[in-house]
Amino acid sequence: MSTRRHRLLAIAALLSACTSVKVKPVDPTMGVKHVCIENNSKVVVGDFLPVVRDGFTRHGITTEVYSPNAPALPDGCQLILKYTALQSWDLTTYLSHAELTLQTPDGTQVASAEYHLVGKGGYSLMKFQGTKAKMDPVIDELLQGY
Repeated sequence: MSTRRHRLLAIAALLSACTSVKVKPVDPTMGVKHVCIENNSKVVVGDFLPVVRDGFTRHGITTEVYSPNAPALPDGCQLILKYTALQSWDLTTYLSHAELTLQTPDGTQVASAEYHLVGKGGYSLMKFQGTKAKMDPVIDELLQGY
């Protein structure tokens, strides 16, 4: 293989982002209709929670957000969603890591999803895609039976 071709392959490898997505979907036989989302005030990705809520709505599941300091869970919580989202900076901020965990009210984990930009996206411009473009496919896989 020529030296020029080696350089082109190396440049292509540097420019391509490696995105890792790991999902354990919700069992569709659970018949989930309503999920309570524990607000995570440490998440600074401004549109993260609206994107997640829209994703659940798209799959026919209603959501409500509650404070982790609340004395009790809201009524009708079939599952609890806990989440985290991290952003990185490269000329601007962008979503680089997110986790969604669904559990029963007694704390048993039933589903999860993780989005991760390996190497924070490297030189790829795809890392600057919005939260919706990154998370919609992850949420769709998490809720694939709904």
